[in-house]
Amino acid sequence: NHDPSAIAMHKVNHPDTEHYQESVWNIDPRTVTGGRPVALCWFSPDCKHFSKAKGGKPVEKKIRGLAWIVLRWAAKIKPRVIMLENVEEFQTWGPVRKGKPVKKLSGETFNKWKSQLQALGYKIEHRELKACDYGAPTIRKRFFLVARRDGQQIVWPKATHGDPKSVEVKSGKLKPWRTASEIIDW
Repeated sequence: NHDPSAIAMHKVNHPDTEHYQESVWNIDPRTVTGGRPVALCWFSPDCKHFSKAKGGKPVEKKIRGLAWIVLRWAAKIKPRVIMLENVEEFQTWGPVRKGKPVKKLSGETFNKWKSQLQALGYKIEHRELKACDYGAPTIRKRFFLVARRDGQQIVWPKATHGDPKSVEVKSGKLKPWRTASEIIDW
């Protein structure tokens, strides 16, 4: 991360974590892991160049391509599990020309990236999940990818919350979605 404020906040919440104010490309996975086996790597590459909230602004290939770092870590240290979180539009990752994604090639780079991860021995699954279905007071939908190379099954969480009008909520199988008004200090 390059943001000193973000790093400072993370240090407060995770004091035993090593922090690097450095380009992710300048970090050597073998050096930072000290040769120890890695159970889980979590990646959340910058999503602003995939998000529909970006509008018509030109994209930067350098930022849009940050997910390639996943393959570097997968190849160098072979973590047992890799997780990636991003906006749902991440699945449309494709070539860029003149600062704009090429619509007819939507998803092409994403699929190549996935196949390269599979070629490194990973079984991959991905889904779009809504935070409200798991108790967070937001309807925000996010893309999650899980890649495993340890022979274990990929297990997705079951929803714990649902639409208050649904049969599942009315019968007590799920709790009702939480609302933002519950957490706002009015």
